[in-house]
Amino acid sequence: MNVPEQSPEIGREILAAGYRTNLHDQGEGAPVLLIHGSGPGVTAWANWRGIIPQLAQTRRVVAPDMLGFGYSERPADQQYSQARWVEHAIGVLDALGIAQADIVGNSFGGGLALALAIRHPERVRRLVLMGSVGVSFPITEGLETAWGYTPSLANMRQLLDLFAYDRTLVNDELAELRYQASIRPGFQESFAAMFPPPRQRGIEDLASREADIRALPHETLVIHGREDRIIPLEASLTLARWIENAQLHVFGHCGHWTQIEHADRFARLVEDFLAEADRTPS
Repeated sequence: MNVPEQSPEIGREILAAGYRTNLHDQGEGAPVLLIHGSGPGVTAWANWRGIIPQLAQTRRVVAPDMLGFGYSERPADQQYSQARWVEHAIGVLDALGIAQADIVGNSFGGGLALALAIRHPERVRRLVLMGSVGVSFPITEGLETAWGYTPSLANMRQLLDLFAYDRTLVNDELAELRYQASIRPGFQESFAAMFPPPRQRGIEDLASREADIRALPHETLVIHGREDRIIPLEASLTLARWIENAQLHVFGHCGHWTQIEHADRFARLVEDFLAEADRTPS
């Protein structure tokens, strides 16, 4: 896949659910699986690079490029679905011999984390859903723009401006890096196949049934940026209402990049939440 040998986005390769999978595996202790979002050019490292070193101080952190993203394999049939991505995530845990993990899902990844907990409750200890999909809502202009991305430097800069509340985080250098990532061989074909129009269908495919969400027994931390223009805050309010053992934290002055715009606070919040389970194992 024309992999740059020294790229920090390259971790190690495993076979998960039959697919070559690039992942980062750092630290020791209770395992936590980080599932990234679905922005163009995204990789696990791009999504979680500010969080992995902090969480890895106290636990084993596993962050894969999900099927079709980054440096993981793209299925030949270019068919993607919630069920197939969940199968891939379970395949990652199986390949690493992890019977149960905490799951942290960002946006698209939150929808997968939620579905994984519903389908395989025994594999999940605690859930963290950040700017998460997983319930039905009318598609936002921001998400329509993200999923409808076509490669150009101008389009990437426009998209990054939508993601961040703090515009100082967005500059021409970052836009160039993410644009170059989005034009890797085979990427656009794969990305376009994931969320074709009408893109409301992509939200519905990633949503779980209300009854299944309400039945979740897991302790769940729901996190959202108040100024998020990609996923509406209402989605997290709904999740917090439906999940019995949920708590909700809303970051003000924050867009869709909670883990970047409030990296230290986010890491402490997640670490404290997961550490509760370390002290009182189920």
